[in-house]
Amino acid sequence: MQSGITASQELQDTFNTLVSSFPSQRGLIAGIKNEQLVPIHIVTSSSNDFFDDLVSLDDFVKDNEAAYIILRRYQNAPDGFVAVTYVPETANVRQKMLFASTRLTLVRELGTERFRETLFATTKQELTAEGWRKHDRSGELKAPLTNEEQTLQDVKKAEAEASRGTGARSSHVSSGVSFPMSEDARRALQGLMSASENLVQLKIDVRRETIELAGTSSTNADGLAASISDSEPRYSFFRYSHEFEGQEQSPVVFIYTCPSQSKIKERMLYASSKSGTMAVAEGEAGLEIAKKLEASSPSEISASTIQEEFHAKQEQKAGFSRPKRPGKR
Repeated sequence: MQSGITASQELQDTFNTLVSSFPSQRGLIAGIKNEQLVPIHIVTSSSNDFFDDLVSLDDFVKDNEAAYIILRRYQNAPDGFVAVTYVPETANVRQKMLFASTRLTLVRELGTERFRETLFATTKQELTAEGWRKHDRSGELKAPLTNEEQTLQDVKKAEAEASRGTGARSSHVSSGVSFPMSEDARRALQGLMSASENLVQLKIDVRRETIELAGTSSTNADGLAASISDSEPRYSFFRYSHEFEGQEQSPVVFIYTCPSQSKIKERMLYASSKSGTMAVAEGEAGLEIAKKLEASSPSEISASTIQEEFHAKQEQKAGFSRPKRPGKR
């Protein structure tokens, strides 16, 4: 699972120079530009002591911008480098997503055999000598995650940050990625309450970074799962027309599905764009989203699931039944 971003030739050349330049260079700072990993700064070495050289990182690392930091920590060792993915909490969501999903690509394309450690940091304090020693102590207490495990953990953390719960009245103001929505998608949302089709599905064009119309259709709650793609993520808006206690009701349900086999970049972009998509649906298309559901597979969304969301069954308490007196013989 990769983001599609690759290491530029310039970065590969800069890293090869770093490998052969000891002791004049301690490391380099890399970033993402135009869908490529590129070198940003060279970190020179002023001491043979790794911890002493960490002071110079403060000149290059910013409080609100993500970066990759490659440092030579173990001298004269073929795997003497460490790769740090630095993603501060104040970085924008798109940066968080891209840097977390590309961290494996960075190490793989520069040569996995060159790196003894890969770390994830969110504060500049973690990059100081004190922060690094604290990391070393904690590493002695628990087994390290593999690169793949760490990446998936980062993805889940990003998805959790992007999520705002499942309540119908949760805030839909987007604090994440806000991609442009196509006119076809807007028109479909605007017509959802009056059109014969009661299901509108949207998708993200990852390459163009736009929200597009995946399709419209008509289905009931029983056929909803079969109508939603089970191979790609989807934002689905379903007009749930039904009768309850003699009254016709047609609330709108927002359903976000993301299959487990989806690429990391897809998972991140969809997770971080949910609130922005709902904001357009409510603010510009005039929809009132009554419920919000999330699932890995459409098969998890059944008629009973939706029914329970709107009309939860009330537990009936049975009254105490006095045992009958035995009859006379």
